[in-house]
Amino acid sequence: MTMQEMIPTGVEAAAVDQRAALLQVAEAISTHRDLPSLFRDLAQRLPAVAPFDFIGLVLHDPAKHMMKVHVLETAESHRLTKRLDGLQIPIEQSASGWVWAHQQPMIIPSLAEDTRYEIGFGALRDIGVQSVCLFPLTTAMRRLGAIGFGSLKPFAFDEAGVEFLNQVAKLAAVAVDNVLHHQDLAHERDRLQLLLDVTESIALHRDLTMLLEDLAKRLPRIVPFDYINVVLHDPARNAMRLWLLVTSEPSTIKPGLEIPLEESPGGLVWKTQQPLTVPDISQEARFPTLIAMLRENGVRSFCVVPLTTAQRRLGAMGFGSLQERAYQESEIAFMQQVAKQVAVALDNALNTNAALSYQEQLTRERDRQRLLLEVNNAVVSHLDLDDLFAAVSECLRRVIQHDGSSLLLCDAETGEWRIRVLDFTNNESFVEQGRVESVTWSPSCVAIETREPAVFLERDLQAKTEISEIARHLLANGVKSFCSVPLLSHNRAMGALNIGRRRDSGFTTDEVDLLRQVAHQIAIAVENALNYEQAQKAQRELARERDRSNLLLEINNAVVSHLELRELFASITVSIRRVMKADVVSLTLLDQDTNQLKLYALDFPGRKGFIEEGTTCMLCGCPSSTAISQREPVLLRRHDLERSESTVSKRLVAEGVQSACCVPLLLGDRTLGALNIGSLQEGAFTAADAEMLGEVAKQIALAVANSLAYQEIAALKDKLAKEKVYLQEEIQTAYNFEEIIGDSRALKLVLKEVQTVAATDSTVLILGETGSGKELIARALHNLSDRRDRTFVKLNCAAIPTGLLESELFGHEKGAFTGAIATKIGRFELADGGTIFLDEVGEIPLELQVKLLRVLQEQEFERLGSTRTIRVNVRVIAATNRDLGQMVEEQKFRSDLYYRLKVFPITVPPLRERAEDIPLLVRHFAQKFAVRMKKRIDTIPAEAMKALQSYPWPGNVRELENFIERAVILSPGSDLFVPLTELKRPNLVNNGSVATLEDAEREHILKALRETNWVIGGTLGAAAKLGMKRTTLQSKMQKLGIARPS
Repeated sequence: MTMQEMIPTGVEAAAVDQRAALLQVAEAISTHRDLPSLFRDLAQRLPAVAPFDFIGLVLHDPAKHMMKVHVLETAESHRLTKRLDGLQIPIEQSASGWVWAHQQPMIIPSLAEDTRYEIGFGALRDIGVQSVCLFPLTTAMRRLGAIGFGSLKPFAFDEAGVEFLNQVAKLAAVAVDNVLHHQDLAHERDRLQLLLDVTESIALHRDLTMLLEDLAKRLPRIVPFDYINVVLHDPARNAMRLWLLVTSEPSTIKPGLEIPLEESPGGLVWKTQQPLTVPDISQEARFPTLIAMLRENGVRSFCVVPLTTAQRRLGAMGFGSLQERAYQESEIAFMQQVAKQVAVALDNALNTNAALSYQEQLTRERDRQRLLLEVNNAVVSHLDLDDLFAAVSECLRRVIQHDGSSLLLCDAETGEWRIRVLDFTNNESFVEQGRVESVTWSPSCVAIETREPAVFLERDLQAKTEISEIARHLLANGVKSFCSVPLLSHNRAMGALNIGRRRDSGFTTDEVDLLRQVAHQIAIAVENALNYEQAQKAQRELARERDRSNLLLEINNAVVSHLELRELFASITVSIRRVMKADVVSLTLLDQDTNQLKLYALDFPGRKGFIEEGTTCMLCGCPSSTAISQREPVLLRRHDLERSESTVSKRLVAEGVQSACCVPLLLGDRTLGALNIGSLQEGAFTAADAEMLGEVAKQIALAVANSLAYQEIAALKDKLAKEKVYLQEEIQTAYNFEEIIGDSRALKLVLKEVQTVAATDSTVLILGETGSGKELIARALHNLSDRRDRTFVKLNCAAIPTGLLESELFGHEKGAFTGAIATKIGRFELADGGTIFLDEVGEIPLELQVKLLRVLQEQEFERLGSTRTIRVNVRVIAATNRDLGQMVEEQKFRSDLYYRLKVFPITVPPLRERAEDIPLLVRHFAQKFAVRMKKRIDTIPAEAMKALQSYPWPGNVRELENFIERAVILSPGSDLFVPLTELKRPNLVNNGSVATLEDAEREHILKALRETNWVIGGTLGAAAKLGMKRTTLQSKMQKLGIARPS
């Protein structure tokens, strides 16, 4: 037979041996119930048909996400030099983990050449393994882990051997699954038995400490721990308190330990009602205080579960171990079951203790409440103190044995302490009712001063006999025990309740406490009785106050509803007569010009015509003259009216009026008139009535002022309408520029520029000297623009204090700064859709120029104190008499703002450069002021006109206007009288040299100030004389350093 013929025979023989071996494996599986014996049997049977020296079982631990070596066995001919049982390797670092995860076998022909999975492969190299094959250990139900075979030889596993071992792995998977299932069932049985044992222990033990010690002996069969504790939540202190503790080793942690809720693991579990596991306290950063204690006692890991019943959350139960990672999910679930039963036992124990304590408390409280209820019924049933104390004393005798009782109260009017009522067995007159007692030396003194009950025995009373007459009386009548309890109301001592006994037994704490509560009720009754009369008095006052308040409300409603004073008076007189008990009501108004009083309205039912409305009298002769002159209410009796020489007074007396009250109508510092009421009865009005009528007069004064203002506004409205017609008929210039008077070439060029830019929305900067007419140019720009129908708002930036300029421009919110009592709309917001004219723009401070630049660029801003952005559509026209270019160079004005303003500059020429316009201006101003002063000016002397044209007019048109106004005033006839002496040129030469423009301006201003005696404002002031505004002059004086000499 050839070699080729022999080979199949050998293969067949090997196959037969492997099948026999598989049958042996099946036989071994059926005979073994634990994994170590099964794998020892396999290690002895299989090497005969498979090339391996070691067989191992590695199972997946889902709780730890690890692969754990459970069994490692070898053939009998080899001995392990190192046990690997219990070795745990993370899945990602384990070859068996790869096999478990991918469900594919792994063949390692030579471990020496494979550098992966160093932890597991390194351990195998240490025991001599050189080649390995691993197979997944999987059943139809679950993936268990992996089974591995190792050989002391490299390249030990061929394809047939691998296939055979794979079959062995499938058979072994079923066996391992059965064994594990059997172990799980046994473990679950043990857990159920232990739960029954716990129930039995709870039933046996009423003492919770003994219960916890018994559980500490039983539970380690299932749960590994070295200490067990119970912590309870203290709601009053918001803390967790250690209630019970049982340990296997001595511990420094003792029951009673208290840890704040937020710093306690038990507190976290109590709040979340979820178990907490700390597998390694060295990695735990929370709960530093407790963790330090646990480390000190060797604890390495712990678990805490909630103690909760269906009714409430009690606290938590903790288990600690000296080993790391001692607790798995299955053990935690079991601990929760145990904790539920312990919680019920704990709740029952706590409830039992509470019930016993509460029952005792209820017994004591029952007797107290009966007494207090009877006292309370007496309190609410009696307002008389004598009746009240008789009822209270009868109740006290049934609960507290005593022989006498009294009530010491303070007399509110005299401040003396008096014995108000007395009840003393067999001797009711031993102390006189109403007797004054010196509280300083009385036994009640201690109680009243300390505001605490005071108890005296016989020896204590004897010690006071030399200084207290009451103490002597008590001892003389056999009193040997005395208790005084203060009557307190709002922490104020109103008096004392005194109880006496004829036996020297004192008073117990409960009796004193009960007397304290009785005293509290009596204090309320005393206060009620004393306040009853005051309440009645206050009720009457409130009724009067109500009527008066209604009167003021009715008058207020009438004031806001009527602008016509006569209608207002008619609507309120009925209410005034009803509340004030008056028969006649009148209203007199003071004419400030004639110093006369006018009877404006009168209400005297049934007496019409005795004094006609509109009747006037001198201020000094009327009944209300004193009230008006002294600005105070005046009460008049019959003899006051009879002594008066006034016709009005005599007529009042004739009609039967016997008393009157006159109240001035005051509004600020103004006296508008008087409100008067009269009665047909003598002395009908009191000072309180005068005060009330004064409040009414305040409302009526406001109504009078409103009515007068309404009439004045109506008159002004008519006047303005007439003036508008007049102004529309004024002669206009050739360019129809309203008040811009002139025909010079220089002015025409300016007006042409105005016409050019007016129709646009571009920013215009008007340059020119003071008084040259910059505001008129600005108004012309507005009137010729598309915005002519909207608002033209102007603001002199130099006239507003720096601190208020921002608020003036942009507005402010209420409370934005001190004094901002209401929201204010700024000028830009007011000019929305129209034009804003910023005069003296060069005076705006640098810090505010940034905000102005933003408005120019973005057309938006925020009010002071607000974050809301306001968008506007405003055209800006600015004007200045300063050199902004030079100010930019001197860093006194922002360059970006300067260029933004200088989009279209217009320079208004000074009057001296357009002298040909002076005749037109002179005639215009002469006619204007002649009409105003009701004069007629027909001619202007040629010499005067020549002098006016030759004068340089440093104040420009405004100076010319003011000069012509003075000329018109001085003109006696139809010829304009021009004071030529005032037209002298200012002296600009000093010591043969030409002075600077600034020096000349300073000298000119000083001259005007000296001539007006340093009066700046007004028609005769320096500003008018120089032809400029008061604010402009003040700004120039500050700039040039001009100050009034002291």
